[in-house]
Amino acid sequence: MTSTPEMAACIIGAGPVGATLAAILAAAGLPTAVVDSAPLPPMALPDFDGRAYAIALTSKRLLEAAGVWERLPAEPCGIRRIRVADGRPGEPASALSLAFDAEEVSAEPFGYMVEARSLRMALNAALPEMPNLRVFAPATATVERQAEGATVRLSTGEVLRTRLVVAAEGRNSPLRRQAGIRATTLDYHQIGMVGAFAHERPHEGVALEQFLPNGPFAQLPLAGPDRFGTAAYPHASAFVWADRTPVARRMLALDDEGFGRELARRLGPQLGAVRPIGRRWSYPLSALLVERWTDTRLALIGDAAHGVHPIAGQGLNLGFRDVAALAEEMIAAWHAGADPGASPVLARYQARRRPDTLLMLTGMHALERLFGNDFAPVRIARRLGIAAVDRLPGLKRAFARQAMGLGPGVTGLLAGQGLLKTG
Repeated sequence: MTSTPEMAACIIGAGPVGATLAAILAAAGLPTAVVDSAPLPPMALPDFDGRAYAIALTSKRLLEAAGVWERLPAEPCGIRRIRVADGRPGEPASALSLAFDAEEVSAEPFGYMVEARSLRMALNAALPEMPNLRVFAPATATVERQAEGATVRLSTGEVLRTRLVVAAEGRNSPLRRQAGIRATTLDYHQIGMVGAFAHERPHEGVALEQFLPNGPFAQLPLAGPDRFGTAAYPHASAFVWADRTPVARRMLALDDEGFGRELARRLGPQLGAVRPIGRRWSYPLSALLVERWTDTRLALIGDAAHGVHPIAGQGLNLGFRDVAALAEEMIAAWHAGADPGASPVLARYQARRRPDTLLMLTGMHALERLFGNDFAPVRIARRLGIAAVDRLPGLKRAFARQAMGLGPGVTGLLAGQGLLKTG
């Protein structure tokens, strides 16, 4: 059995959120470890598997500070326009729609579509090269937390001493359960379906958010052309489609031709003929809220701390905002010679993240309830509401800035400020 010097943080889980926190802390000079049960080897860019992330402008700035963005092996696609409409499958969308143009708010796009394989490759390439970071993967961890610090015993035989353990293992976080932190869930009785499709006509960097009676449907532009499709289908987009569980199961059972027809019924004619590409992914939809974000020498981030409806594609971006807040508090404490895992640091982290997450969770829940029905008076009212917002420049601009992640109080890493490096 071997032992390593004391770490500032040991992050359990090297998904996009956990790995980004590891990269940020290490880049700032804090000795950091990250543990994951799966190996993280450098590899050639794997085949496209259908998954892509909508990365808000503020999240892009965080990934730049972590030294990850410039390592992306595939070009991201900027989202330059968002069209919001209300409709029904197989029918033209309501003419009372809402359009957001990024150029009305910023010189940069609302955000970027980044392939999941591309982000994973960038993280895998960055982590092993960071001098202040130790990567243990594949490995599992047994964690013991005391008031003075934590001990992490790895399946590989190493023993880590750390000031803070960070739970980034996802929605079913074992560390959260071990700490006795209760989580409340709300089942939407929907399944989220995620994938990609090739199409005839260019998307021009436009994303579509279509509100349908059984759940929202989003089309999100991917980079190209000629990256995924054929001469007949040179362009590509991702889709995020939420539907009632029985309907979604029927959709998932269709072959590619049948599934493509259902995509076309929801998209409308603007992209021409479509053809599914890559794999289809699906998962049950529910909201999740924890009673607290911290415990003795423990902080929750990402899906371990919250879950929201994907109606606005903000789940991963919420996790990146966790990363920014926790990293800034830890780096400031370390720079001041204080304990980066002490309770005052964790209290400040929770105070920063809880209000924002509650606002996002309740907002997404309200949107799902408002748009997730086909009651005629409600349908007419929401279409009029969408049209009204389109005619109110100040309110429209506020919504656009929120889509970029530029809500009130955005500072530090999310505002593009550099890292406060130590050591």
